[in-house]
Amino acid sequence: MKRQRIGLSEHFTFKKLFSFTLPSVIMAVFTSIYTIVDGVFVSKVVGESAFAGLNLIFPYIIIFGAFGLMFGSGASALIAKTLGEGDRARANGYFTFFVISIVIAGIVFGALGIGLLRPVAELLGKDATAETVENAVLYGFVLFCGMPFLMLQYSFQSFMVTAEKPTLGFLITVAAGVTNAALDALFILGFRWGLAGAAAATVTGQAVAGIAPIVYFSCKNSSLFRFTKPRCTVRAFFRACTNGVSELLSNISFAIVSMLYNFQLLHFAGDNGVIAYGIILYMGTVFFNLFFGFSMGCAPLVGYHYGAQNTDELKNLRRKGFLVVGVLGVLLTVLAEAIAAPFARLFAESQAVYELTLSGMRIYSFVYLLMGFSIFGSAFFTALNNGLVSGAISFVRSLVFQSGMVLSLPLLWGITGVWLAPTAAEILAFLVTVSFFFAMRKKYRY
Repeated sequence: MKRQRIGLSEHFTFKKLFSFTLPSVIMAVFTSIYTIVDGVFVSKVVGESAFAGLNLIFPYIIIFGAFGLMFGSGASALIAKTLGEGDRARANGYFTFFVISIVIAGIVFGALGIGLLRPVAELLGKDATAETVENAVLYGFVLFCGMPFLMLQYSFQSFMVTAEKPTLGFLITVAAGVTNAALDALFILGFRWGLAGAAAATVTGQAVAGIAPIVYFSCKNSSLFRFTKPRCTVRAFFRACTNGVSELLSNISFAIVSMLYNFQLLHFAGDNGVIAYGIILYMGTVFFNLFFGFSMGCAPLVGYHYGAQNTDELKNLRRKGFLVVGVLGVLLTVLAEAIAAPFARLFAESQAVYELTLSGMRIYSFVYLLMGFSIFGSAFFTALNNGLVSGAISFVRSLVFQSGMVLSLPLLWGITGVWLAPTAAEILAFLVTVSFFFAMRKKYRY
């Protein structure tokens, strides 16, 4: 029997909510998993210096790629609200305009990223070995050449959900991941291209994820979207950017904070510290994307019902969302503690890296208890087209609190303070998120 499609306008029980958001969750997590596959190939086959270079430059790449998330999530909120108001033609005009804008931005940002690549790599790796810095430049150059694909991949993760095609979005992500993993094996093991091969495999996978949706929406399809005459307005562009500023700030802040972590870890543990942090972030990114995927899956529902002025359903989505991220946080913390040793062993080639990674992971894992609340809260306010509140939550969580903790706690507890910093920051972010929900309850009646 053909599965019945769940529309944006429905009342969402837990069963329907899980069914609707599951493809978004798996899509986000799968993206993390094939990044981990890259890491395994590089650390096990190419070497720890290449792995350190990859992790050193990756935050810099994410700063530019984050604009794809901004356009995707911000435009999706605007489009979902427009669909809720019943104007599908205008929604399709917005969609077409933003896809074109993302491609242009990807080309510009790719060129800018390459132009600044070497001085940035030397600055970030001032305490690293020369070989690590050269590996960072090599990996970064190839990734910036594919920047339009990375930005399209990020943006279509939101667009596919808003188009009521989350399952198709997931299948495209799987195809991209399989492509990446297969080419990792071919380029690294077969052709012996080393770190350049890993980078080329990544860009090819991103190209699959970026181009396939363009082909789909260019043809006759059963989704809510189709390419049409672009609706180019300064107001729509500004609203999408302000709606999505929280996702932009979150990812740029993550990149900046990662650089601060690398600075601190290079000071306390040298290249081994950067390697250990990269391994911990692989697990952290997977778990983060569980929260992120669920929140992004919920966002079009919130945006639609906000546009339709259905406050009862907004209340329903807010209550269920909080419950889901709360329970998930407890489960992920327990899981992280349980798999810390085998996960660290998967990447670590030396005993010193293994022990450093394991000790850090044992402390770091408590961050997942409260992480989901601020992620869900930020996405919820983005969907309400309130970029100011959404951006404030992301800004204080990802930059202010994280930076403050990673700069101050190591002064008291050394490298242990580095691992404690994320949990301390999430506690503060949780308090801010709850305060915003309480303060805005009368305005949105959720």
